[in-house]
Amino acid sequence: MNFLSVWKKIILVLLLASVCKAQFMDEFDKSTIEGWFVLTGDGSAELKFIPRNGYATMLVDASRDKYNVYWTLIKRDVTKWLDLTKFAAHTRYQLRVEARVRLHNAPRRLNFMVNTNRTTNYHIDLMEFDIPDTTNWHVISMTTKKFDARPGDTVYVQMAATDFGPGKYYVDIDYYRADIVDVNEAGPDKGNCVPYHPTIPDMNTFSEHLPVFQDCIINSEFPDVNFNDYHLKKVNEAVPVLKIASNQWAVLRWDFSKYTDAKSDVEGILELTTHSVYIGGNYDEAFGKDFGMEFDKVRVIEILNGDHFWNQETVTYNSLTEGKEYEEVFNSQMVYDFEVNTKPGGKNYITISRPVMQRLIAGITKGLLLRPLGAVDASFYATEYENGNGSAKLHFGIKDDK
Repeated sequence: MNFLSVWKKIILVLLLASVCKAQFMDEFDKSTIEGWFVLTGDGSAELKFIPRNGYATMLVDASRDKYNVYWTLIKRDVTKWLDLTKFAAHTRYQLRVEARVRLHNAPRRLNFMVNTNRTTNYHIDLMEFDIPDTTNWHVISMTTKKFDARPGDTVYVQMAATDFGPGKYYVDIDYYRADIVDVNEAGPDKGNCVPYHPTIPDMNTFSEHLPVFQDCIINSEFPDVNFNDYHLKKVNEAVPVLKIASNQWAVLRWDFSKYTDAKSDVEGILELTTHSVYIGGNYDEAFGKDFGMEFDKVRVIEILNGDHFWNQETVTYNSLTEGKEYEEVFNSQMVYDFEVNTKPGGKNYITISRPVMQRLIAGITKGLLLRPLGAVDASFYATEYENGNGSAKLHFGIKDDK
């Protein structure tokens, strides 16, 4: 190799190093955490941010939390590392944040958010990420779309763990970086992105429309009783319903046998048809507006363990859980909280993220649980009603690998 070729290689390495160098980078390789602060809200969860050997850990302690609608986050000011004039110069420049993370309980979602001292809508630049396992480190990144930052602003970056469950949870962070990038050159974001509350599409846009295969009610106060015959008694008829209340929840299971090895291509939609709803309570007065707004909803939750092939004619709380604790069977972090359509016969369309949809198709997630968040009594039509007319359905798409 001649002298000129050697220098060309050296120059190339130096150029690549300068391109790859982050504008802000914290590798958490010091004995103390510098610049970051922690925030918590909407409940009783506590958070500590602890230095480890070459990484840092968010220790979430929600063991005293009652409702599991809390949020915990780490946040810091990164303004001095960024040239904010670029945002004003051209919309092709956006802020990208990236981290390498590891969880000790999965599946769970984390989220990135960036904002400034002028931000009022904190959901514009927010993205959740599905972390499917506890064995690997995962690189996740989010690029803003129309980040409103100007010279003189203070720019904050953060990472949050929300609604993880009533226990202690650990989020390890190997590094956190923030860069102003040219979106035409930066490439796609990394990780299993889960958009926050995406717009509900027309159901005709989906290729697959799968009715529920098994549905029933389980009751933790009567754990050995099967409630498949649960109904609303009318003078001339009995209306089969899935009625959920504080200790009574609905379970749903689909038959995905014809979708072996299929891959979900987009978010799915769970469709439920309302029979009746009892709702009320001044949560804002009791908890404050920000906390109170979380209630009077229904939670959709993944069933991860227990009896994989339960039948609606025999299933009970105890038979489904097979003697395991709640957190061993049901994911303590919900898929989605939704406000029930209170109109009788009204449709409820609930987003099921692409990673959850894929776990359902693959059989990793065994079904879905519906339980109230707040003092909500809600009934949805069961499969026995008019030969399944009005029962739960999943709308989703499949990748075409051809």
